[in-house]
Amino acid sequence: MSCSSCSTNKDGVPNGCKSNGNCGTGTCGSGNKLAVFDWLSNMTLPTGEAPFNIFEVRFKNGRKHFFSNPENLTISMGDVVAVEGSSGHDVGIVSLAGELVKVQMKKRKIDADSEEVKKIYRKASQKDIDVWQEARDREPETQRKGREIISRLGLKMKLSDVEYQGDATKATFYYTADDRVDFRQLIRDLASAFSIRVEMRQVGMRQEAARLGGVGSCGRELCCSTWLTDFRKVNTAAARYQQLSLNPLKLAGQCGKLKCCLNYELDTYLDALQSFPKQDKVLKTEKGDAVFVKMDIFKKLLWYTYKEESFKWYKLSLDQVHEIIEMNKNNELALPLEEYELEIAEETPIDFENVVGQDSLTRFDAPKKSRNNRRRSRKPVSKKPENQASEAKITRKPQAKQVKKAEGEPKPDKKRVDNRKPRPKNNPRNRRSKPEAGTAEKPTQGQQKKPRNQKRRNNNQRKKNNSDTKNNPNNEN
Repeated sequence: MSCSSCSTNKDGVPNGCKSNGNCGTGTCGSGNKLAVFDWLSNMTLPTGEAPFNIFEVRFKNGRKHFFSNPENLTISMGDVVAVEGSSGHDVGIVSLAGELVKVQMKKRKIDADSEEVKKIYRKASQKDIDVWQEARDREPETQRKGREIISRLGLKMKLSDVEYQGDATKATFYYTADDRVDFRQLIRDLASAFSIRVEMRQVGMRQEAARLGGVGSCGRELCCSTWLTDFRKVNTAAARYQQLSLNPLKLAGQCGKLKCCLNYELDTYLDALQSFPKQDKVLKTEKGDAVFVKMDIFKKLLWYTYKEESFKWYKLSLDQVHEIIEMNKNNELALPLEEYELEIAEETPIDFENVVGQDSLTRFDAPKKSRNNRRRSRKPVSKKPENQASEAKITRKPQAKQVKKAEGEPKPDKKRVDNRKPRPKNNPRNRRSKPEAGTAEKPTQGQQKKPRNQKRRNNNQRKKNNSDTKNNPNNEN
């Protein structure tokens, strides 16, 4: 995709427009839709043959038409020219010249003497370019006001784009609609609002997407807006032949219709499917009848399952399926599918081979060891006989604790042990039940002294009472 300034000269040296990535004339396909590279531009014509005098001119959003050059102007790709319009003149950019124009006209079935081929008036002057740029700047505002008028009239149509003619005297409104629309009143309102001549042109969903452009689900620009010129019919049968799921969200493109790319590989799939049996073919085996489930066309594998045991799928090769079909034609039952599945040899995928002796690619993929394992490894391991160690591993945890206690080993917990001697039970001081440790609060000093003094008084009183009874025998009671 290049213009005359980017192509090579007579000596074979590229000219270049010094744009560093963008074409200086705007015709190299950098940001332009349906740009073409004239690969015949540097080839000389045979002697006595005049150059082809019809040029291809590109307008807004990739719209292209053919125009003749009756005045033999020196025109090359990328030149801005003023051409004949329906009324007045239009301004466009020359996108193709030379012998390739013949190929494009033959592809579109347009003759050189046809009425569709109009004239080129002149190269655009600065005044023509200023009027043309001013008209292009008015298009977004015209589209916004046109949608307001359509909504006010209540018409069931969608205004997708507006294109002004180069002389700013006419505007073409592109719209999409499901049904027939009566827009006679709309034309009157648009003509009075913008003071121009109005042309309404209905386009399909695919043409609308081609004009607006966008990015598809593959991550590339839409084919219809970059290089695709004709839109062939796409059916859901194309998805069935390619074993695709009939999900409208995945099969539909930006235009809401089926993707045009479903037709690209359809011929290859149809050629490969000629050797496959029909999907409604039933395989008769000793275990029962088997029906088709799915297939892998390019690996030539098919999956079948029994009618009674549909939860299990069996993978068969194409040759095995043909063998079973031939046996069924001779009124013979084939072996169960399990035996056929075992005969398929699965190819092991080629893995990385360390030929040069470099480090492994997965040397950093091993997980790091946790710190808890390091701490456990640092603890000293007590030496035990082999028999006792095996018994400790087999028994449960509470039994292991009892074994350690019997052997006299220290307990693992570090609780404080009270080694004081217990007091005798006959001691009167121990008659009163003491609160358990940790449950009751400790008494203060005053509370501790008071009961001790009271006990001493009671003991003295008892001694006095006993002495009194001995000295006075007359006292009864």
